[in-house]
This record gives sequence, C-alpha cells and structure tokens, in this order.
Amino acid sequence: MSSESTLDDEDTFKILIATDIHLGYLEKDAIRGNDSFNTLEEILKSAKTNQVDFILLGGDLFHENKPSRRCLHTCITMLRRYCMGDKPINFNILSDQRVNFNTTQFPWVNYQDENLNISIPAFSIHGNHDDPTGAEGLCALDLISASGLINHFGHSHSVEKIEISPILMQKGITKLALFGLGSIPDERLYRMFVNKQVTMLRPKEDQDEWFNLFTIHQNRSKHGPTNYIPEQFLDDFIDLVVWGHEHECLIAPTRNEQQLFYVTQPGSSVATSLSPGEAAKKHIGLLRVKGRKMNMQKIPLNTVRQFFIQDVVLTDYQDIFTPDTPQVTKKVEDLCYAKVTEMLEQAERERLGCPLTPEKPLIRLRVDYSGGFEAFNTSRFSQKFVDRVANPKDVIHFLRRREQKEDNKDEVNVDYGKLFKTTAVEGLRVEDLVKQYFEATEQNVQLSLLTEHGMGKAIQEFVDKDEKDAIEELITYQLEKTQRHLQARGVTTEQDIDLEIQRFRDSKKNTTEEENEIKEAINRAKAHRLERGEMPVDMSVDLALESDEDAAPLAPPTRGRGARGRGSRGRGRGAAASEPKPAGRGRAQKSSAATQSRSIMQAFQSPSQRSSRPGANKSYADEITIEDSDEDIPVMRTTRPPPRPASSSSSFTKLSSQSQSQSTKGVAFDDSDDEEDDPFKGPSRSRR
Repeated sequence: MSSESTLDDEDTFKILIATDIHLGYLEKDAIRGNDSFNTLEEILKSAKTNQVDFILLGGDLFHENKPSRRCLHTCITMLRRYCMGDKPINFNILSDQRVNFNTTQFPWVNYQDENLNISIPAFSIHGNHDDPTGAEGLCALDLISASGLINHFGHSHSVEKIEISPILMQKGITKLALFGLGSIPDERLYRMFVNKQVTMLRPKEDQDEWFNLFTIHQNRSKHGPTNYIPEQFLDDFIDLVVWGHEHECLIAPTRNEQQLFYVTQPGSSVATSLSPGEAAKKHIGLLRVKGRKMNMQKIPLNTVRQFFIQDVVLTDYQDIFTPDTPQVTKKVEDLCYAKVTEMLEQAERERLGCPLTPEKPLIRLRVDYSGGFEAFNTSRFSQKFVDRVANPKDVIHFLRRREQKEDNKDEVNVDYGKLFKTTAVEGLRVEDLVKQYFEATEQNVQLSLLTEHGMGKAIQEFVDKDEKDAIEELITYQLEKTQRHLQARGVTTEQDIDLEIQRFRDSKKNTTEEENEIKEAINRAKAHRLERGEMPVDMSVDLALESDEDAAPLAPPTRGRGARGRGSRGRGRGAAASEPKPAGRGRAQKSSAATQSRSIMQAFQSPSQRSSRPGANKSYADEITIEDSDEDIPVMRTTRPPPRPASSSSSFTKLSSQSQSQSTKGVAFDDSDDEEDDPFKGPSRSRR
C-alpha cells in the first residue's frame, strides 16, 4: 500500500458510499430491533475515522415511508453527533444550488449555512421505501434536509420529462460532477428512457476534465419486460455509477463493456429479506477520486447480523429415505436439524474476534419437498433453536419446484389453484399481482373501463399508504372522462358504446396520458382526505415482516435484492382473521364496490354529479484500482488549503440519455497486488 500522504492530498476527493440502510427495519423486534441503528452508527463512525470529504447515500435511508418518531430521533441524533464539528470543508460547490436542492426552502449545501457547523456533509437521493408522497410531495429525507443535516438531491418533479443537473464540486485540481436520480417507478422511467425524455446536463466548458459520478436507485436485474433499467440506457460519458436498491453487495466496480463505465453496487447494510442475495458479506466503499482516476476501498461492516442460507432438495437424498420410507417425516426433520446446527457452528466460528457482531445469527433452510414428501411442523422444529437464532419463527421454509403452466384453452373452467401455486416468489408487488390476476382470468371478467396498470396503482396506494379513496376516485375519474369521450363521438347504441370504450381504453395503455390520469385520481383522493382533515394511518403500528417468505399457504411478496417494498409493512400479516380492520376501510371498499356494480349504460343514463377537481464523447483513458483487503487503512491528518470561494456556474449542455460515442473511451482498473506507491496509476489505453 502507498503512504497516507500519497492517498490523501489536497487534490483527492474522499467519499464514503453506502446505500439501502433501511433505518427502522423491524425496530419493534426484541432481538433485531437495533440492527439498522447500530449499522448506521458504524457507517458514520467510519466516515469520521477516515476523514472523508462527504458521505454519499444511494437511497432507502429509511425503511418506512413514514418513519416512527424513535427512528427519526435516532437518525437526527447520530447525524448531529458525527457530521457536525469544526473540521474544515476543503471543496467548493460551483453549480447553481437552487437547481441542485430544489425541494427545500434553504437551497444551498448545509456546510455553507452560516447557522450550522458541518464537518462531514451527507448527500442522499431518495429510494422507493422513503419516496416523496402526499400533496406536497415530501419525504422523510426532506425533514432531515430542513434540519440541515442531509443534502437531499436528485428529486424530479415531472412525470413527463427529466433533466438531471449535476452538483459541480472542485477540490484542488479535481473536478467532480455528482448526478443523482431518486427512485421512480421502473416501468415509467423505462418508458421515459425509450422515448428520450431523460436528459443529463453537462458543463459546456472543459467537459473532459470532469469526473462524472451518477447515483441511481432502480431495479438493476430484470424483473419483467420493463420493470428494470438496463445499464445501456445510461449516458456513456459517466465514469462511475453508484447503484442503489439492489441488496446484494457487489461493491467492487464492474465494467460495462458497451458503455465503458463502471458500476458499483454497495447493497444493503441490513438484511431485510431472507434471500440468497442478502447472505453476501456487507461492505461500504471508500472512493477516492483524483483528476480523472479513482480508487475504491472495501470496508467491511462488523455490526451486521450474520446470515446463512442453504437449500435442501429432498429428492437428492434417496440413498437415505424416500417418500415411502417408514417414519420419513422424522428422518427429514433430523436432516434439517443437522443442517441448521451446521450453519450455527459456522456462524460461531466466524464471529470469534468480532465483538461488534450480534450474537444470534439469521438462519434460513429452504427445503424443496417435491416428489411426494410431506412437510413437518415448522413451529415445533423452530422451538429447538429459539435461544440460538435471531429468527426462530421462520428458520425452515418449505417450497415446491414450479410446475409447467398448463395450456388453459378453456376460459370458463380455469383452475386458479394451479395457476397460483404455493411457490417461493421473489420481488412481486401489488401491481404485479393485479396484472397476473387479469392475465389469468377469462375474457368476460376483464376490465373494460380501467387499465390493469391504473387499477394496480390505485390498489397499491390503498394498501401501502392507506389512501382510502384512491380506487373510488380512479373509477369515478375514468367514468367521467369516458362519458365525455362518448358524448363527443356521438355514440348511442349499446354495442357501439362497448366497442368505443374498448378502443378508448386500449389507446391509453402504456402512455403518458395513462400516467397523468392515475396521478390525477390519486391527487383527488388525497385532496378529499385533506378536506376531511384526516391524516393517513401510521403504518408503523402494523405488524412488521420478519422475512421475505412465510410457511403460510400463499407466499407473500418478498424483498429479495431490495425489490420495491413499501408494502413490507405487512398489513395484517400474521394477525388473526377476527382482528378489527382499520377505521374507514370498510366504507371505502363498500363505496368502491358500489361504484363498480353500476353498469356502463346506467352510468350514462345518470351522469355523476361530482365535478372534476383540478386537482457524449469520451476520449480519455482512466484507471481505477480496487482495494480488496478488509483491513482499514490508517489515516493521518494532512494540512488542507483554505476553502476557495464558491462561484456559480449554470452553463450546461444537454445530452440525451441515449447518446452514443464512437470515439475511444473507457475506464480500466487493476486489482492486482503490485507494490506501487501511487494507487492512482498512470493512464492505460482502452479501446472500444
């Protein structure tokens, strides 16, 4: 390793990178309640120890859209403890901060506020768990931002067109352009990229001198045709992408050979689902940027609870037992006991010498009992490990291999029990379930007035954010709009009305008009709630999910790799069927059902009396190095030059997100252990 003075001079940006902290996850759990808080403190302490210039968070700082008071209080307390102080800030902001921080009444970086004394600025985009909601479009990050402890950026106010303006920073000779885009529904953002409605602004002057760092919070792996963002959509002038939302820790930057930029995926700092992606060792990154070169050091997180997962396929043990073996269930249970004990022994060995690591690990054994085997009592089995594991209720998860879907040509006699089998389904949301349902149903019960996407969005608002009027308002709004369309077309007969309604509905599918209609209906529902003086129910009082899967007959949506999960509040999950429902819910459902029961012809004979309420080229050669060691580098204080006066620069050029470069470009890194004094190695030529 090189000396500290070579690593950290007045021209080197030091940035601590973390994503998906999910503060407040399972905070009411007696064993795991403090896990997310302990890990956040370790991250902030690491930033202070390494004397970083700033902290960059890639979204989902909070697990809940409406964090509890304890969660907010703990977050503010730790940010104040570790990010405030007398340490000088040695970089300047050169861009127009009114554009960069457009969600606050204090549109400037917090360390330039004369009333605050910030030593480590923190910059963060929002994720899908803590995204802006409500009529004001505010999120929990805006509360922390108003207190001056975090700089919230990357919030787009438009659903039709996005312009991403970077925060331009300079430290010595190093110029850093920090781009950010908070979480947007993947299908919508995918469509905007395809329609060239996403633009990234670049400085007009000295474009090749800027190091371009982009932070995004979307699906990286493909969950559906448009339910992800391909890396090829991003501009090719970017040097490094910090990808949030995916929970598997892949922090070592990987090269995209088509766009020739690097992608780092820090992953989550707490396991929010018992899926294989969460079992990888959790790290944060210490990124150093000097000129056009970069170096990434992996820093292991010691306060993260250990998680071990194994898969057992019972048909692989035919030499021991078969479904016809006497007392086969007891033999299967003994096999599972041996596997769980083995994982516990491994956890104990790895925890030696790590006093910060929680004592009880997370254990998950997924048992495939296809082939005629029977499942045993998981509750009785889990009692054997109640004092040794952190998740005693869901140590065992039984599943069957997904069978081939039958060809359902008979639309009348569809066996829905076969279509929706009890399988381990990962990453499903309310929208996905609605879409799957209507794809599987026969033609005579398909939606004729609403679209599946609109219905899914309305149900998601109802479930996730307790917008009781969302479904009713969507139906009423679509009914009014369809009435006006039919009146304008002069359609009178019942057969012509049905055909025209179908054409009108199909013409709006997957268009901006459909998105605007959904948004208008949801805004109406929020306006009704505000008129009544009601506030949304605090979802934090509901039962929290303990895992991504359950031994219940139907597997609920999971959070594998951080799939969108504001629904992870788990409304009513595990509660008895006789428990009372939240106040007002029955009324909303009854009203919605009554609206749906009206036929189209009846609706046009008695129009609704409710009025509508307005509710680039890259021709340089770079190098990146990866420090794979889990050892922290000792850091020495160095003399810093006084901060330069900030200047405003609003001269940008617009580049479509689909710009292609034909010139030579790229970044290369070498993770070898060659002994050299400078981690920022000399330029290397890379050809496309």
